[in-house]
Amino acid sequence: MHLFFSTPIWTNKIENYEKVNDMMHNYISNLQEKDPVGIVKSNLNGWHSRNFNMKDREPINFIEAIKKNINTAINDMGWDLSSQEVKLSNMWAIVNEKGAMNQKHHHSNSDLSAAYYVTAKKGCGDIIFYDPRPGKVYKHPLSNNINLLNAITNGIKPETGMLVLFPSYLEHSVDPNVSDNERIVISFNISLEKK
Repeated sequence: MHLFFSTPIWTNKIENYEKVNDMMHNYISNLQEKDPVGIVKSNLNGWHSRNFNMKDREPINFIEAIKKNINTAINDMGWDLSSQEVKLSNMWAIVNEKGAMNQKHHHSNSDLSAAYYVTAKKGCGDIIFYDPRPGKVYKHPLSNNINLLNAITNGIKPETGMLVLFPSYLEHSVDPNVSDNERIVISFNISLEKK
């Protein structure tokens, strides 16, 4: 058996995430205090920040903390960095209280997208990924057991300090937060652009 056209998703906890999370939690709380309404994108009942100011010290330090993880994904993809440069195009936060969720969406005009969990307690809402191949949407046989070959959705249970990187074309949603705790996530997009 050969597995053609696989869709990679990278997950791991970053080093020293506790320190990073304290810094980013304070940064996000300050943003939310200044702009309590936020904006509406895929969020239902959750708070969605405006894009971070990428000149602020906190986003700069955060990027430095996750740079190694991003480089791993880029190397795994075999992308040519001699003729392209990595650009982090935008970054924002979403705070989901109990009952909040995010509708199915994708991140257009980017190559990699990410979700980083500043706080994620049990039941706070899995991130769900959808099979990007259109053929499976039109016809999908019944299965005795769901596995990686026949599933049309797969989910990841978020953990505090976890970084999830995935191709930007991959549609995803967030299940409702059924816990009594906030689910705070930082999302961002990366593009490779010709030098």
